[in-house]
Amino acid sequence: MKTLPDYLDHNLRIVSIGLNPSPVSVEAGYYFANPRNRFWDALNRSRLVDDKVTPGEEAMQLLFNQYQVGFTDLVKKPTPMGNALRAVDFREGAPALRNKLLHYQPAIAWFHGITTYKKYMKYTEGRDIQVKPGPQKNAIGKTQVFVTPNPSPANAKFSLDDLVHYYNELVGFRMREAFGLGTH
Repeated sequence: MKTLPDYLDHNLRIVSIGLNPSPVSVEAGYYFANPRNRFWDALNRSRLVDDKVTPGEEAMQLLFNQYQVGFTDLVKKPTPMGNALRAVDFREGAPALRNKLLHYQPAIAWFHGITTYKKYMKYTEGRDIQVKPGPQKNAIGKTQVFVTPNPSPANAKFSLDDLVHYYNELVGFRMREAFGLGTH
């Protein structure tokens, strides 16, 4: 199965976790490649990066090397829409993601989408939980968890301004964690 590579390593500040890659992203070779996806616009309007980042493979390397931001997915199977995923996909993907996070121990696991984090919790801990965007009570090993709305164009419930707000909240959360001023 052709999919996107993980951008994972030790000592990452943040690992960005999407639900699953789109065929558009797999074909382009980088995360959030759909031109209607709002990730790159929200990222560039937020305080997560200092300079404008142009979507592409070079941007992935820049975020990984300069900003210590990694990328992966809950499920590695590409589909045009997340609702094409089945329980078996989550039963395989969620424990694999958990193992990656426990191995690499980034400071923050950044889940894109309430559904992404809910599916993670259901298929790793067997718990159906209520989730709101922002910092979460549960950690994955030493990794703190932060949820932002999914930037997919299918998620019209949240505006671009909402995404920027939560990305900026992630910056504040990252700073509190870095200085041992955690919210928990």
